[in-house]
Amino acid sequence: MLIRLSQTLVALCLLASNTTFALPDDQDKPIYITADSASINDTTGITTYKGNVIIKQGSLLIEAAHVDMHRANEGVDKLVAKGAPAHFRQQQEVNGDFSDAWGKHMVYMVNKKKLTITQSAKVVQGKDTFTGNKIVYDLDKSIVDAFGATSKDAKEKGRVNMVIQPTKKK
Repeated sequence: MLIRLSQTLVALCLLASNTTFALPDDQDKPIYITADSASINDTTGITTYKGNVIIKQGSLLIEAAHVDMHRANEGVDKLVAKGAPAHFRQQQEVNGDFSDAWGKHMVYMVNKKKLTITQSAKVVQGKDTFTGNKIVYDLDKSIVDAFGATSKDAKEKGRVNMVIQPTKKK
């Protein structure tokens, strides 16, 4: 347990040195959605998109087989994307690189700018890669928390994998 905690802290410290933030004006741009079908439920505030779903808003891109869009009074509150895998991409403010995420199930809390990826989760931030059974990615703070599989059926129980590239000195 102590080893896992120290590994997580080391990874977070390494990430903090490479801090990048999502483009601040993405949320102020219109949302463009294409899909094979859509079902809007005004009572629940949930719109379901199915079949080759593509959502774009500024530099943000979500591609999935199925997306449930949850709306609140303030606009879109949550997106739940499913795919084999679903894909999330957003350009970063500081260096212009893109952060990409893949997983079979994603929940994006729009106002909190927090993406939770489960089932074959992977995040690529710049040249660094993080994989695990579950990844929680705080896009606003550029913090990645990765968790290994916990079930008895998992091939590598409790393991996450990180590839952190060295930074070149100028």
